[in-house]
Amino acid sequence: MEKKIVNNYGSFDTVFVKGKGATLTDKNGKQYIDFIAGIGVNCLGHGYKPLVKAIQKQASREIHISNYYLSDMGLAFADALLSATGFEGGYFGNSGAEANEAAIKLARKYGYLNGGSKRYVIYTLDQSFHGRTIATLKATGQAKFHPEYFAPYPEGFKTIKVNDWECLKTAFDDTTAALLIECIQGEGGVNLVDSAWAQAASEAARKAGAIVMADEVQTGMGRTGTLLASEQLGFNPDVVTLAKGIAGGIPMGACLFRGKANHVFTSGDHQSTFAGSPLACAAGLVVLKTLTAPGFFDRVNSTGDSIRRTIKEWNMPCILDIRGKGLMVGIDIIPDIKAFDIETECMKEGLCVSTAGVNTIRFLPPLVITDREIHAGLAIFRNVLEKMNK
Repeated sequence: MEKKIVNNYGSFDTVFVKGKGATLTDKNGKQYIDFIAGIGVNCLGHGYKPLVKAIQKQASREIHISNYYLSDMGLAFADALLSATGFEGGYFGNSGAEANEAAIKLARKYGYLNGGSKRYVIYTLDQSFHGRTIATLKATGQAKFHPEYFAPYPEGFKTIKVNDWECLKTAFDDTTAALLIECIQGEGGVNLVDSAWAQAASEAARKAGAIVMADEVQTGMGRTGTLLASEQLGFNPDVVTLAKGIAGGIPMGACLFRGKANHVFTSGDHQSTFAGSPLACAAGLVVLKTLTAPGFFDRVNSTGDSIRRTIKEWNMPCILDIRGKGLMVGIDIIPDIKAFDIETECMKEGLCVSTAGVNTIRFLPPLVITDREIHAGLAIFRNVLEKMNK
């Protein structure tokens, strides 16, 4: 495949053929514990029966129609998602980058309507990540994602340091259209945002006349132990973007809005051919119903806490820090051992993990992962660390 499709991903040679729960099987029959879930996409794991049944049923009825028309599944999922999240309106897309592009356009239009052409600046956080399109790359607060060969980049993006209180005194003015907060910086290294700082930053941005937006592409849909991570931070965004696990593996994204951000978009402002297909919305309904069942988030939180506590109890000198919320876990490794080498060795031993930030191992397992799968995966991870720490 690597000879036919450009290897933008640096993919491993492993070829998977099936999965069940948090366990994958390759073409040779070898099994792997999945601690990455398609980078947080397979929130209900592999082969989740209610999800499979809903997709099969919807595929037999209606896979796609033009957005010139409405679908019953689209209306049902929109109503359910808005009700669950507390937002008033929304736009469906196909990915996280698309959801963030929609948010960027909404912020720019909001700025224009509430300050003219000078109000166009969007603030993001240092070490954030918002996507791979040209605009979302520029919004990303990491220089490594701004290579010269993709230049020139769009203007109007500035960054501030996360949890830096001093910068809030001067950051925002009448040129500011929006502040975009990534609730936990996943690609940046699973970096946590202080709730008091997030609230103060939001207050400062709003005082300057801007709207506040939350990038929950990775943190949303239960990943951090609540439906939205912004609930925990308490800054009540005017706009939130979602993707990854929103439809359990079917490509989908969403940009939701409320309050003064509602009704900014009008007909023709932002469109997509495939956005909000009946198939994706049918899958999204199953995901949302599963996540909002009584006790679901309690288990996500207790499971994540158990993983972090277990790794801390190993007291291994090669681990510098362990952090995260819910089933989003970051483990900082000493500079002498490369995180990518750990990822590679884990693959050899039957465990799928990913890297993030400078030298961080990231876990994003299915939210329905079993205790047995967790114990098996952690055993592999510990053995790999012990071997590489010698």
